[in-house]
Amino acid sequence: QEQLVESGGGLVQAGGSLRLSCEASGGTSSNFGMNWFRQAPGKGREFVASINANGDTTLVADSVKGRFTISSDNASAKNTVYLQMSSLKPEDTAVYYCTASGLWGQGTQVIVSS
Repeated sequence: QEQLVESGGGLVQAGGSLRLSCEASGGTSSNFGMNWFRQAPGKGREFVASINANGDTTLVADSVKGRFTISSDNASAKNTVYLQMSSLKPEDTAVYYCTASGLWGQGTQVIVSS
């Protein structure tokens, strides 16, 4: 069964860092790029970052540029994508989702306290 599973969320103080992981299994995204989105309380889902299947092209939203980095580990059978988040701000508080090939993970909560 194809699925995406996120992990790494939590509570962090403003200025801190977290690394989110998204593990694809069941053949998911082996030939597709992967993306991170987030949804803050009371707001719509927002694009955060994407990476292509080869892992050599990335795109990051302006709101997180310079603070967030997306990368992937396609060498392992687990096909994992990461979102390294630094200099976190309270406005980064959201549920973070990864998506690929039309599938969405269950999300991981990030809370940034001021």
